[in-house]
Amino acid sequence: MKQLPTPEELIEGSVILIDKPYEWSSFQAINSIKRLMKAKIGHAGTLDPLATGLLICCTGAFTKKISDYQRQPKEYTGIIRLGATTATYDLESQPENFQSIEGITEEQIKNTVAQFTGDIQQIPPIHSAIKKDGKRAYALAREGKEIVLEPRTVTITEFEITKIELPEVHFRVNCSTGTYIRSLAHDFGQAVGCGGFLKELRRTKIGEFNVDDAPTPQEWMRHLKPTWEDRP
Repeated sequence: MKQLPTPEELIEGSVILIDKPYEWSSFQAINSIKRLMKAKIGHAGTLDPLATGLLICCTGAFTKKISDYQRQPKEYTGIIRLGATTATYDLESQPENFQSIEGITEEQIKNTVAQFTGDIQQIPPIHSAIKKDGKRAYALAREGKEIVLEPRTVTITEFEITKIELPEVHFRVNCSTGTYIRSLAHDFGQAVGCGGFLKELRRTKIGEFNVDDAPTPQEWMRHLKPTWEDRP
């Protein structure tokens, strides 16, 4: 892990990498260290609560660069669970619509990957933060309202199946910003023919930044607390 910035560097302007823990919201992770800083801070995108991995924040003058970081390509690793679906496309809702995976082969799974490589059309999950008629889609979904979201073009530059232990399929994806990996898991399950949802997700890279260089919120707090306590 790289050396962490000093208080002076944070005030002047720096990039902060955070390894978000499981079941933490992105804002919990960010705010846990924001409270200890006496520096302007902004974030360059969030992760779903059940996802782990890389968050980027900027302090001081670097907050002007947030939009540049938001546009960077992303890398994820995770697990697709075949043979069922969920309303949220992940484990924030209960699995349903169970189907048999008997007859599903490794060759079939690997051949399906080609359908999801390159520029593809993807419909975001209705349980997402996208706005529809001025409200967040997830809020409308929770109210039981029917939502129709328009497909959007996203780019999958790499989609690698790293391990198959049915009903679980482990993967690594490199993709453009705006890609919903939950939707990718759902659509992949539909294409295989038995349904699927995202069981596990970790963001490992954003552009040149790697989660291996990202401290957890707890590590950031241990670093920041002693350095800020004596400052005016």
